[in-house]
Amino acid sequence: MKASSRFLFNIKSSITKSSRTLPPIVPRRSIFNQRAKIMTSSLPKTQRALLQPDPKSTSIIITTLPVPTPDFSKDEHLIKVHTVSPCNGELLWTANFPPPAEFAAAKSLVPCDDVAGVVISAPPNSPFQPGSKVYGRTNYYRTGNAREYTIGTTEELALIPEGLSWANAATVGLSALTAWQALFVQAGIEDGGYRGKRVLVTAASGSVGSWVVQLAKVAGAEVIGTCGPDNIDFVRSLGASEVLNYRSEDLKAWAEGEGKKVDIVIDTIGRKSLEDAWWTVKDGGLLMSIFQPPESARPQGYKGKDVKNFFFIMVPDGKNLAKVSKLLEEGKVKPNLDSVFPFEKFEDAFKRVEGGHAKGKVVIEISN
Repeated sequence: MKASSRFLFNIKSSITKSSRTLPPIVPRRSIFNQRAKIMTSSLPKTQRALLQPDPKSTSIIITTLPVPTPDFSKDEHLIKVHTVSPCNGELLWTANFPPPAEFAAAKSLVPCDDVAGVVISAPPNSPFQPGSKVYGRTNYYRTGNAREYTIGTTEELALIPEGLSWANAATVGLSALTAWQALFVQAGIEDGGYRGKRVLVTAASGSVGSWVVQLAKVAGAEVIGTCGPDNIDFVRSLGASEVLNYRSEDLKAWAEGEGKKVDIVIDTIGRKSLEDAWWTVKDGGLLMSIFQPPESARPQGYKGKDVKNFFFIMVPDGKNLAKVSKLLEEGKVKPNLDSVFPFEKFEDAFKRVEGGHAKGKVVIEISN
């Protein structure tokens, strides 16, 4: 046999032998499906959950509910919940703002729409396959997340930034999304358009206000925040160039100073703070509130011109949240965590929220 023939024969023989010993190539989708089967095969049929038995009452109990089944045709994911965060006033929402009839029948009154957890099962084409660590704000019209297993849709979720704890992850959803949408969606100003603009934030030390301060600062704005005397240093540390003590500072008098008026006001607390904030807006400026329609708090004698004003409610949006995640990973913003309570201490968690003294978000740990 010629050398060249022996060479080709050896190659062919080697390939044949290797093909007998190499493991088969498993498609990536099959790996995900296998993982999903393993994770779902051990699922219990029931779970512990917090429940509001009566929408007209603010009492909550621990109860047992069925583990939900996700509908992949609706982009639903089954999520094992690690942490959730309650929102001030949410136990009154169903009585005051009942969900549409098509959602009401399927909704259990489980609180807490801010969630962080691990995907157990997912639609085949979802970017969040089983094992993914996700967080987000789910739609209020559906059952909430203070339960061991919950449902989240593709459009509501984002991957948790590397290094962010379960507790901190649960604080981000509502607060960061509200701030992001106020600045970059509702205001109609894209990132980069804030350079040279002055932004006033009321209740700047609160869960939403602290995010507005940070995001506006990152976007290049000069930020002025209002807060109580105990939080002045905190708000300044977030990036505010000027911090006003709402208990002693008269906003109307302050705004009369040279160069003090602002281009945009983002009100997060309403009532008297919103009324006073009207005096600070430049003619042609923008005033928005997440608490109440600004027109309902327009002060008597106000003569400003062409001030656009409106009230808005955030919407769950995983794409917006992913942009916040990038800033978290880069260390340009930080979450605002007040305290963490174990599942069994849920009543203390809600008391902390409703008491109005939390410095940041309160979190309930559902599972380790």
